[in-house]
Amino acid sequence: MRTKREPVDRGYVFEIFKANIIALIVALLAMLLSALIVKLFNVSDGAIPIFNQVIKSLAIFIGCITSLRKPKNGWLRGLICGFIFVWLSYVIFSLINSHFEVGLSLLNDCVLGTVTGMISGIIAVNIKKH
Repeated sequence: MRTKREPVDRGYVFEIFKANIIALIVALLAMLLSALIVKLFNVSDGAIPIFNQVIKSLAIFIGCITSLRKPKNGWLRGLICGFIFVWLSYVIFSLINSHFEVGLSLLNDCVLGTVTGMISGIIAVNIKKH
């Protein structure tokens, strides 16, 4: 006797897609703003990677908070959002920069992005939505 598989809830896929689109828009706008700040205030080169990490983390957090609504597995959906965001942002910013470089900084971004996404997903599903 054949058993039916439960269909995949497409709402989860849409939530992850929406969270990544929002996070990418936030990151692009924040990167433009940070470039303006660096240019106007002559910020040292050592501070730029820190700005980038903060911007990426905030973008993931905002994307997860605004998009993840379903109550189950927030940690997993957040982790997936963070991981996908890191790779999408890597491709987009590498295309803008015309330079693709896979190295230790990309691994650092993956770890930070997935951890930030996981924490953001947990927070997002536990915030009471009105």
